[in-house]
Amino acid sequence: MQEINLPSNSMMLSKDFLFGVATSSFQIEGDRKGRLDCIWDTFCEKKNAITDATNGDIACNHIDLWKQDVELIDSLGVDAYRLSISWPRVMKQDGSVNEVGMRFYVNLVNEVIKRGMKVFVTLYHWDLPQHLEDNGGWLNRNTAYEFEKYAEAVANTLGEKVHSYATLNEPFCSAYLGYEAGIHAPGKTGMANGRKAAHHLLLAHGLALKVLNRVCPKSQNGIVLNFSNCHTKSDSPEDIHAAKLADDYHNQWYLKPIIEGKYPDIIDKLAPDVKPDIAEGDMAIICQPIDYLGINYYTRTVYQSDGNGWFEIVPPATTELTAMGWEITPDAFTELLVDLHQRYDLPPIYITENGAAMDDELIDGEVLDNGRTAYFHTHLNAVNEAIEKGVDIRGYFAWSLMDNFEWALGYSKRFGIVYVDYATQKRTPKQSALAYSKLVKSRINGYISGIK
Repeated sequence: MQEINLPSNSMMLSKDFLFGVATSSFQIEGDRKGRLDCIWDTFCEKKNAITDATNGDIACNHIDLWKQDVELIDSLGVDAYRLSISWPRVMKQDGSVNEVGMRFYVNLVNEVIKRGMKVFVTLYHWDLPQHLEDNGGWLNRNTAYEFEKYAEAVANTLGEKVHSYATLNEPFCSAYLGYEAGIHAPGKTGMANGRKAAHHLLLAHGLALKVLNRVCPKSQNGIVLNFSNCHTKSDSPEDIHAAKLADDYHNQWYLKPIIEGKYPDIIDKLAPDVKPDIAEGDMAIICQPIDYLGINYYTRTVYQSDGNGWFEIVPPATTELTAMGWEITPDAFTELLVDLHQRYDLPPIYITENGAAMDDELIDGEVLDNGRTAYFHTHLNAVNEAIEKGVDIRGYFAWSLMDNFEWALGYSKRFGIVYVDYATQKRTPKQSALAYSKLVKSRINGYISGIK
């Protein structure tokens, strides 16, 4: 069996480094009748929006199978489980709490803790209640204040039993893919929409962070951002400039306001009608100190100049790709982590997502996903190399626990370390799960030291 190994002297093998697995609510829960509709329910009903014309109505039926899923997580020997709360499951349209929906998460969190694992909660993993979208969604500034109320309801209920709260998961995807490129829910397009949505998402982060720090001061409170290195096709000044613009537009647009209280200089290149409306005091709300930064990483991206002073993506030239068509670039992962560490005064980091979609086959009750296991091996070693270069990384979460609804790609792509037969809902740990579990269980048992 292919293995995942780290150097014997790696800090990641110490009792203070945390290993976990991650999921998100809409991708696994199902039980649409138990919650309000969200933007993904509506998006799934649009013709040609989802590659395989599926939806999240059943997904992995986690709402019914959560106990066996937690037992499965526990069997891997991991230290923590990163999950997300479904906003439309716990809040009613009138703003009151849906007690049945909230009780599900109370029970889930209690069971994870009972088994000796830490709980990492993400408040927003893209499933905006549809009634808020009907009023403008993230294009409406008021949505940020609705998010603040939702965050308070969750924090008041789950409290400091939760080891770590993240306000948002990947606001880039919500803003750019959902409101600018239109390939994610709600399917809107236009640069102005994307920039406006991004600003309101960051404002929502700041407002919710204030709530979390007040209600749950002993929890670790932060945000999860996704990053992809912006490399150049050539050494030409035009391509180098294009890659810098892409990095500012896609990566630094979300981190710089949080750490430094300002947007990258690229904002000055935008037309007046594209720039977001920034109210007085917004940037101060956005840039409050965070206890940690969650980083999601999958691959690098290559850019070239579009010939008009902007950037465009260059398709991967290598043949070493995941099922998503993404390059496998662990060296770029180290480069990214070191670059962010050198560029900003960052808090401690958790790698909150890292993984690969592969063309998995269940044969004789086994999934021999050697490619995924190799991906984890090289990327965990990339994290180790970054730590050796001085980056303060406290933990790593494999994405994802199990195969699930992969957004606009439906069920056509499998990221899980556990195989899901969607017809029977049977879970089968893949070779990568067994290898990851073996690595995790090889460490010294101990308590992960807190950041606060």
